[in-house]
Amino acid sequence: MGVTPLIILLFVALWQCALLGFTYILAGNAADVGARVGTTATQGVQDKECARAAKEDLPSGWSGDAGFDCHGGEPGLYRAKVTLKVPVLVPGLLSWNFSVEGNAASVKES
Repeated sequence: MGVTPLIILLFVALWQCALLGFTYILAGNAADVGARVGTTATQGVQDKECARAAKEDLPSGWSGDAGFDCHGGEPGLYRAKVTLKVPVLVPGLLSWNFSVEGNAASVKES
């Protein structure tokens, strides 16, 4: 009986670690999707389409505080960066003041 609170605390810590890892995976995948869409979009709306596709790829618990930075500044590459806040125990309710970042680049098709 005495170790039950410690076991519960361990499960909470493990769940929080899983949310941290999942947030990294979501950020990287959203950046990858945004970069791919940005390369195929028409010239004037690449950045807007990149951010739209990256946000559309995220679950609702992570998309609220998400930051998107899409640009094709380098010759031959289109880059996307997605910044997500790590949720505390339940996505969408409360977030740490800690953000993770996902970066991706895709070769321009034109």
